[in-house]
Amino acid sequence: MSDAAQPTAAEVRAAAEAVKTALDRHLAAVERRSGEDDPAVYEAFNQLAAAAEVYDELLYDRYDEVTPFEIPGADDSLPPYTGPEEPSAISVLIRRDYAVAEPQRLLAQAQRVEAAEYDEGVAEDVAGTVHGALGILFGEFEPDEIASRHKEFGLEEGDSTLWVTAADEQADPGEWLEAPFEQVDPQRVVCRFDVSAVFDDDLDDTDDADDVDDADDTDDPDEVEAEGDDLEDDLQEDVVDDDLDAELDADPDDAEDGDLERLDADRR
Repeated sequence: MSDAAQPTAAEVRAAAEAVKTALDRHLAAVERRSGEDDPAVYEAFNQLAAAAEVYDELLYDRYDEVTPFEIPGADDSLPPYTGPEEPSAISVLIRRDYAVAEPQRLLAQAQRVEAAEYDEGVAEDVAGTVHGALGILFGEFEPDEIASRHKEFGLEEGDSTLWVTAADEQADPGEWLEAPFEQVDPQRVVCRFDVSAVFDDDLDDTDDADDVDDADDTDDPDEVEAEGDDLEDDLQEDVVDDDLDAELDADPDDAEDGDLERLDADRR
């Protein structure tokens, strides 16, 4: 960013004051909340998050510094629950993503299912295409079984999510089948569970940091020297073992003649 585009010190100061004001409003909303999912607290939370984000950006642009706070935005959390306290019906919404990593394996599995369904020579050969193979496998196996055996079917797991939503009553048969995912009310989501590789990446970063810390630890010099001596002894033993193996592999007669020559030389 050029100097002309940088925010002024006054703008950064104003953003900091906005964070303080939003923080006071959030605390006041929490102190006055009427229940666990008070909309006023939710709104104050979003205002605080937005003010903190603006301040963080201006602080970085002006001074190349960041805040130590990480406040999730409104899009990262569910809105307050407004459904029935004791729902008489629920809907379970599941999405699982897969990559077709091994199409040949997928086709082979579908062809086995297809061959078992039809007599020889009567098979419809639907399993000859990837989309046809997917239709066969997902028609034959339950989604949970495919999830647990995805590698057998040539699939690679991606992100997945499960939402449990509350309803006042169970829907009539066939009511939502044409558009099953279009009328989800986020405020009626009782709970959700997400699985993503990004969570694994966060854990890997933590493990890498721990490994670096362990590597930085200085060992006792005596222990290091002792380990070096043990390593040298092991190497010498390996050399001796190799020489012994070479002698055993040699011709026995040659070995016997060599021993006699060494004995004669010793006598002299």
